[in-house]
Amino acid sequence: MLERLPVPGAGEGRPLIYLIVATGDICEDIPQAQAAAREGADVVAVIRSTGQSLLDFVPEGATREGYAGTYATQENFRLMRAALDEVSRELGRYVRLTNYASGLCMPEIATLAGLERLDMMLNDCMYGIIFRDINPRRTFIDQRFSRQIHARAGIVINTGEDNYLTTADAVDAAHTVIVSQLLNERFGHEAGLSDAQLGLGHAFEINPAVPGSFRLELAHAQLVRELFPDAPLKYMPPTKHMTGNIFQGYLLDAFFNLAGVMTGQSIILIGMMTEGIHTPWLSDRDLALENVRYVRDACAGLAEDFRPRPDGMLVQRAKQVLSEAVELLERVEGDGLLTAIAEGTFGVTRRPPDAGKGLDGVVARADGYCNPAIEILDAEDPHAAHAEQEVPA
Repeated sequence: MLERLPVPGAGEGRPLIYLIVATGDICEDIPQAQAAAREGADVVAVIRSTGQSLLDFVPEGATREGYAGTYATQENFRLMRAALDEVSRELGRYVRLTNYASGLCMPEIATLAGLERLDMMLNDCMYGIIFRDINPRRTFIDQRFSRQIHARAGIVINTGEDNYLTTADAVDAAHTVIVSQLLNERFGHEAGLSDAQLGLGHAFEINPAVPGSFRLELAHAQLVRELFPDAPLKYMPPTKHMTGNIFQGYLLDAFFNLAGVMTGQSIILIGMMTEGIHTPWLSDRDLALENVRYVRDACAGLAEDFRPRPDGMLVQRAKQVLSEAVELLERVEGDGLLTAIAEGTFGVTRRPPDAGKGLDGVVARADGYCNPAIEILDAEDPHAAHAEQEVPA
C-alpha cells in the first residue's frame, strides 16, 4: 500500500494531522476513524482503555467495553487496520494507524502491532514508571526489547515527554523535556531505531496568562526541532490550561497549530476546544480539523521563513533551556538514572528502583544465560527492509 498510494507528509513541509479515536467499542471506533480520515486526518490513534497498561497480559478478541479508550488486542488491531486500508484506497492516500506499547506488556503489544501492520506506537522509556508506577527496572528491560521489535517492523515510536508538563510547570521544567528526549533518542538508537523512527514528543503547555507565552512556546519548539533535525517530532496541544471557555480554547489551539507549522513539527495532535469540559463530540472534532487545516494550508512552508534573531529573546531562551538540560544530564550521569527518577527529576513524581508494579517479573541473569531471540535481534540490521515506512521529518 505504501508503494501504491501517496504517503501524506512526504516532501510537503506540512505536519501530519494526528487524531485520537477511542469510544471503548471497536465497532464504534471504526466508523469514527474512517470519518476522521475523510475530514483530513493523516494518523488515527486508538487510545487504550484506562488501566490496560497495568494488565500483565494482553486481552484477546474484538472488545466493546473499554473505559475512556478501547482495549489493545490483536483482533482490534486487525479490524482497525483493515478499516483504514479501505478508507485509504477510497481517499487515494495512505492513512496511518497508532496504538500504545507501554505498561506491563510492551514487548507483547509491540509484536502484535508489527504483525498487524501498525505504523506508529506510543513507546516511551519512562512514562510507565512516572505515571503508572511500574517498576523502573522492568520498564527499561521491556522498552528495549519492544523497541528492537519496532525497529524491525518499520514502526515509528512516539514518546511521552508532553506528560511531564501536565504535572510540572512548562517553563520551569522545559529542560527536563529535553533531557528525556535525549535519553529516548539514545535508548532508541541502542535498540536499533533510526532517527526517522523517533517521534519524540513535546507539548504546548505554558500557561497562556504568562507574558510572552507564545514566544516561549516558539523558543521551546524551535529548540527541539533543531536538536533533532531528522526525527518526526510529535507536538501535543494544550490540555492543562483548557477551561470551559470554548472560544478561548479554540483560539489557543489555533496558536498551537501556528507554532507547529512555524517550527516545522512533523506530527500535530489535534487539540479540542471542549477538552476541559467533556469527551469531545464528533462536531468538536470536525471544528478542530477545520482549524488545523486552515492554519496548515494558510501557513504551509512558513518554517522556511522563520529565522529567529541571533540576539533575540527566542534564541536566548533556547540557550538557557539547553544549558539547564546539559547541567541536569551531568547530574544524572553522576548520580545514575535510577536515582534521578527516584528523586522526582521527571514529572515531579518520585519512583524508587525497587518498588512499583511488575517488579516480581524482573529476574537477574544466571551464569550461562542464553536467549536466542536477543542474540538474533542484536546481530541483525533492523533497517534493511523497512526504509520506505519512515516518516520524513
